[in-house]
Amino acid sequence: MLLERTSETASVQEALHAAADGRSSLLLFAGPLGIGRSSWLRELPRRLDVQHVRVMRANAAVMEQDFAFGVVHQLFDSLTLDASDDLDASHASGDAGEPGAPGAPVPPGALAGYDAPAGEAPAFPPDEGPRPEDLLPAGMDDPSAPLDSILPDLRTLLTRLGRARPLLILVDDLQWADARSLELLSYLAGRLHDVRAVLVCTLRDGDPRARHPLVCAVTDAATQVTRLAPLSSAATGQLVREQFGESGEEEFLGACHRASGGNPVFLRALLPALDAAGARPRATQAGAVAALRPAPLRERLADCLRAQATPVRDLAAAMAVLGGTAAPGLAGRLAGLDEVGESCALGVLHRLGLLAAEGVPDFVHPVVRDAAKAIMSMTEYGSWHARAALLLHEVGHPAEEVAVQLLAANTLSDGWSGTVLRTAADSALRRGAPQEAARFLRRTLLDSPEQGEERALLLIDLATAENAYDSAACERHIGQAVALLETPHDRAAAALRIAPDFLSAVSPTGVEILRQAAAGLGPTDRLADPARGTALRLEARLRHSARQDPAELAAAVRRLGERPEEPAVGTGAERELLAVLLHAATLSGRLPAHEAARQAARVLERVPATGPEVPAVLPLLTAVFTGADRIDVLADWLAAREHHRRTAGEATDPVSHVGLATVLLARGRLTHAREHAESAFEYAMSDRHGDSAASAVAVLAAVALESGDIALGERVRAGAGGRRTADDLVCTTLLRLTEAQSHSARGEFAVALDTVLACGRRLEAVGWRNPVLFPWRPRAIRLMQRRGDLESARALAEEEYAQACILGAPVAIGRAQQLRGGLRGGSEGTALLRDAVHVLRGSAHELELARALRALARAVRVGAEARELQCESATLAMACGVPWKAEQDRPGVPGPAGPQPEPTLTPTESRVVALAGSGLTNQAIAAELGVGCRVVEKHLTNSYRKLGISGRVQLLALMAGAGKISARA
Repeated sequence: MLLERTSETASVQEALHAAADGRSSLLLFAGPLGIGRSSWLRELPRRLDVQHVRVMRANAAVMEQDFAFGVVHQLFDSLTLDASDDLDASHASGDAGEPGAPGAPVPPGALAGYDAPAGEAPAFPPDEGPRPEDLLPAGMDDPSAPLDSILPDLRTLLTRLGRARPLLILVDDLQWADARSLELLSYLAGRLHDVRAVLVCTLRDGDPRARHPLVCAVTDAATQVTRLAPLSSAATGQLVREQFGESGEEEFLGACHRASGGNPVFLRALLPALDAAGARPRATQAGAVAALRPAPLRERLADCLRAQATPVRDLAAAMAVLGGTAAPGLAGRLAGLDEVGESCALGVLHRLGLLAAEGVPDFVHPVVRDAAKAIMSMTEYGSWHARAALLLHEVGHPAEEVAVQLLAANTLSDGWSGTVLRTAADSALRRGAPQEAARFLRRTLLDSPEQGEERALLLIDLATAENAYDSAACERHIGQAVALLETPHDRAAAALRIAPDFLSAVSPTGVEILRQAAAGLGPTDRLADPARGTALRLEARLRHSARQDPAELAAAVRRLGERPEEPAVGTGAERELLAVLLHAATLSGRLPAHEAARQAARVLERVPATGPEVPAVLPLLTAVFTGADRIDVLADWLAAREHHRRTAGEATDPVSHVGLATVLLARGRLTHAREHAESAFEYAMSDRHGDSAASAVAVLAAVALESGDIALGERVRAGAGGRRTADDLVCTTLLRLTEAQSHSARGEFAVALDTVLACGRRLEAVGWRNPVLFPWRPRAIRLMQRRGDLESARALAEEEYAQACILGAPVAIGRAQQLRGGLRGGSEGTALLRDAVHVLRGSAHELELARALRALARAVRVGAEARELQCESATLAMACGVPWKAEQDRPGVPGPAGPQPEPTLTPTESRVVALAGSGLTNQAIAAELGVGCRVVEKHLTNSYRKLGISGRVQLLALMAGAGKISARA
């Protein structure tokens, strides 16, 4: 497809008309690499009226420059003659004159084989024309023949060829023509009168040979010079439609046009590559256009750069090495060019079409940078980067920019390179790029001594960076560093770099490193600070790594009670150890809930909520407060932290999202809990915070279990695959419970029960018996009810109640009493349900209270008390974003057995319902929320469906007597 070359074609057609009237001309068409000169010239005869025109064409090539008269031979080889062409007619009727003049005699050999001597057979059969190559002067095959005798003969021949029909002589890539052919073309260009010819030549801008004197002799004689323009956006759209078979979206077309600069060769390389990669011309694929680097295009550009003069190649190499850091003049300095030399080289690159803008050292597309790199050997590439690093360091560029150059350098410069790399690593860590930091440190490590403290410190820094994404490498390098350090304190400090945030699992190798470091320090009570603080932190790490050992859990409870005075919380190490002990005691369920919460509050009040970093103990304390059903202190602390973050304009980190989701889940606020859990889960899936993956997966799985959302549970299990969750027992347990939930929804109650019981046995085996954190028995009891095994269900309910009493958490006791009451039935069951409601009124879990109220309302069945219980239950549930369906709440109607998916209102639906319940019209609600009435109607319709009601009247009735729902619900 030839696009947008109408004006150029028209100019040639006009020149042909003039040539027919005896006015010959030379037209020059120039342009950068890939602009479409050759394609246009190849198509030109088919787009012209050449019925009475004789066409001659030649394509010059780099490899044929040593072939004398190569282009001339191509011109005559392309010529088609027949017997009707009377080349001698002009001679018979013309006047004799100088060679080359009209009517001049044909030079000897010019028509050799065409006119046979008298009495001899003709050289050609009567029905065939002469062969074009037989028309050429014999002297052309003799390298020693003088041009003075050949060039006039050739002009005379062309003149006679043009007598019958005008000539259209096409020469592509004039800059690569051989010298003898250029002599003819320059000779002809100055003597076009009476030849009746149009000579059309194309020239590549920026090519070194375009400045050859013989080429300039031809181009200077041009009667018209035209530079081919880039394709327009509309033409780009046509090429996209041709490639993909459909029109492209505007953003995609714009990206294609910007990436190619309207250059056809770029477009014809990019579009097939995009198509082969499965991309479609959509706006979402616009980013892929600039990133694509087709290999054929890269090789063609590399060939073009190889043909350039040394200054141009050097500047292109400097620009490729510097990349985006090429400030004005910097690439020229790196290439060893002065201002004039750099300006000239930039001019050549621009004429070649390789720059985004004239005079700016910026390539038009990344593939040009790849091509510039391709022309360098590996040794040259490393040397360029070493010089670039030195230059950037001297002019004061940031350490990370210098370090990127040092990574590719052959060798590091003495003195400053290591310092720059370590500074760059610190900068990368501060901006949250640990993998970049590790790359810089590994490069430094290659040139560091094999022994000694310097190497040990490098290994420790490298391990610190690696811990964020590769715990195994972190432990390996810490082990190497410990072996190089001399003092026990230094070895212990190094060991503490392993799993510093209590979120990552520590391997047996890492545990052994910690244990040996702790043994080297000796007993804690004999140490003074800072060694004592280091020892306490090591003890905290070791105890936390042993949290799945029942003996260690029991030891943690004993450790908390071994001294009559309060555990110290004055230092960070003391707070860290106490948090670990409280966490272990909470998992075991052996420490009274009120005591665990009180001690956790002592730790938390010493932890500032306004710091930039997430406190290492936060995940531990979150589990303690949640397991104790005492979350007010934690909720206030998290609220203060969020307020500080919003004020400072900081984004909420994934660990804080997990904490907020856990607190909201402990209150039964499922809608908002899910929002924060989803945010934390997205961070985990993006691998931006690998250490928080297990916590994020666990809290979203807990939301799925609490809300009975089967689809959410399946999504969490699918997303958790391949993440760093396999070694986290909390995470794997909750995922297995969501799997059991799916089995139950499909009616596979036996399989679901086996899965739940297996989870319970594993938790019991490691001593994790906290019924708040691990409510597996209630799920097993409901499944036993489904199967009709009431005896086993009652036995398990008694176990749950006993464990809840040991812990003393209201939500655990209330839930257990509700289970016992439901299994007993009658007056005894009703009494147990009343006790459950009473206990749960002291719990933070509003949704669990709503469930107990609903169960008690069904037990009471009729009367004012049942209606009041039902109304309070519905109000609490709606505040939690989990409205009960109205038909389920009517007294006397038994609810479904077993856990059921509970409909949830979105935050917007909750607010719309609250405003509607307060008596506002749809228009007033729309004005309040700043949305349209149709949006309000949509939210109300969805809410009515979830609530199981038909309209606003039933909504007001449902909310009557319970007060208005807050729009924050």
